[in-house]
Amino acid sequence: MTSLPPRSRSRSRAHGIARRLGPLPWIAPAVLLILAVVVWPVYEMVRTSFLRISTSGFVRGPAGFDKYRKLLDEPELGRVLLATVLWTVAVVGLTMLLSLALAQLFDQSFPGRRFTRWALIAPWAASVLMTSIGFRWMLDRTAGVLNTALTDLGLVDGPRDWLGDPGTAWPWMVGVAVFVSLPFTTYTLLAGLQTVPAEVHEAARVDGASPWQAYRRITLPLLRPAFLVGLVINLINVFNSFPVIWGMTQGGPGSATATTTVFMYQLKNTDIGESAAMSVVNFALVVLMVLVFLKVSRWNREED
Repeated sequence: MTSLPPRSRSRSRAHGIARRLGPLPWIAPAVLLILAVVVWPVYEMVRTSFLRISTSGFVRGPAGFDKYRKLLDEPELGRVLLATVLWTVAVVGLTMLLSLALAQLFDQSFPGRRFTRWALIAPWAASVLMTSIGFRWMLDRTAGVLNTALTDLGLVDGPRDWLGDPGTAWPWMVGVAVFVSLPFTTYTLLAGLQTVPAEVHEAARVDGASPWQAYRRITLPLLRPAFLVGLVINLINVFNSFPVIWGMTQGGPGSATATTTVFMYQLKNTDIGESAAMSVVNFALVVLMVLVFLKVSRWNREED
């Protein structure tokens, strides 16, 4: 019995190792990237929440659960959590409804459709923070164009501090958040609409279904995967939204227009450990929210 030459033996050994490793060499870069940009920051965030750290960044020793107790004793925490829920529901709800309408419109043929499709990309292409600052300037009490225009038209008696009053600041921030969320969501739903076969709608018309019946019973069920993708991504983005609120009000006055992410950033000025504890709570809330939503929506169920 002849043995394999050394080169053939080494090649065979290499093939054996490759078979045992399977797809690991191909997915290793992605795994390393996830470890570097997701797992490690989460670990550091949790670790920091159990430390006593000065505002200058020096570790003064372990803090146990003191930072979490301090966070729960914050008088603003309950109001901030409620504001975050209402903010998420309002922005995501309006975004999905308007995006459905725009996607349906852009799925039709009409003069200027290409131009309007390109125009919708503008809020997406611009920096969210830049857009928020632009609206803040527009709403400025002394130099804002909105106050100037309304005063000149006689619609208001004098300049209003739109962003200084939470009652008017929240609607404006919701409007800006919806404005910057529309492009992605609309194009996601438009892509889903364009996968619906035209023959299905034709068959519904032949069977005597009205346009609303065809949309509700045919289009919406077939649009479900794209709708869920847009909804989940919007839930995560809006719940964690920072640039819109920080760019327009910085969560003020005080924490009256702050969500959990903005409140977390405000806390870092006085206690980094408490800010890290707020980050951990916020991260847990996002994970819980997504898991509950996916469970309730049964996103991966097979269609009958």
